[in-house]
Amino acid sequence: MNPTELFALLPDMAVFARVVDAGNFSVAARQLGSTPSTVSRQIKRLEQALATRLLERSTRKVRVTESGAQVYRYCRDMVSAASGAIDAAGHLVGRPQGRVSVSAPTAFAKTVIHPLVPGFLRAYAEIDLQLLFTDHEVDPLDDDLDLVIRLTERPPPGLAGRRLGAVRWVLCASPAYLRARGTPAHPRDLAQHDCLYLGETTDDNRWRFQRDGQTHMVEVRGRYIANHAGARLEAARQDFGIANLPAFTAADALHSGELVQVLADWELQARAYVGSVWLLYPPNRFLPPKVRVLIDYLAQHIGDTTGPG
Repeated sequence: MNPTELFALLPDMAVFARVVDAGNFSVAARQLGSTPSTVSRQIKRLEQALATRLLERSTRKVRVTESGAQVYRYCRDMVSAASGAIDAAGHLVGRPQGRVSVSAPTAFAKTVIHPLVPGFLRAYAEIDLQLLFTDHEVDPLDDDLDLVIRLTERPPPGLAGRRLGAVRWVLCASPAYLRARGTPAHPRDLAQHDCLYLGETTDDNRWRFQRDGQTHMVEVRGRYIANHAGARLEAARQDFGIANLPAFTAADALHSGELVQVLADWELQARAYVGSVWLLYPPNRFLPPKVRVLIDYLAQHIGDTTGPG
């Protein structure tokens, strides 16, 4: 294939990548500002030029063939390279501008990231921000995102990253509850209290603590069980017991005095929503100013909300 023929296929290759990402012709056409018939013709033209079938078509969706999957990877990289070229040109302008996208676990996005958004948008008037709330593991390459926030001690291979802090868990109760029931001095004292816990597994009411090499487990009970940190936070505010909460969820209530931390000298060993906070992005990718300033902004502010670590 000569260069002229190759260059003529580039738009069709970009359309093919969009169809695969969208899952059908209609959605891809809508995203491209085109029509399904036009998109279909472009795919057929690409298949003819490559002498292979790329997609199996049905009325509602498309299925990528084995050869189509291989071609898609190169087409996706081509689109990514084009996006990088545009980002590089923006870097030469030297002014952060354009849209930047970031995903984060739902509770973390709502409690930590969302409150930071107004300040960021005011500081960078030419940047638009897309925040994706999701508890699914997101790949910035596959999902076409600039940044992904993930709580993990083992960042996935193949991604660059920056550690922003760590999430720890705390026990909290209202001053009124503690006045009425007393303040636990040791984890074993929790067995005599109403405790607010997740209840997602059979041993969620078995709280494990560590201090100075000692480990202690206590089985707690309580009148309210909720698998949402915000619900346990509100129940603790309403004097219904001692709640286990991510530190970032409890931070404002602790600062205002609505809640008091209990057993602060013991480490509560949680199994979910815990670990280092990593900001992940594709490796070896030029970071345009809009992405770099968001990374710096989040790094500056998140460490104060996640707790020590």
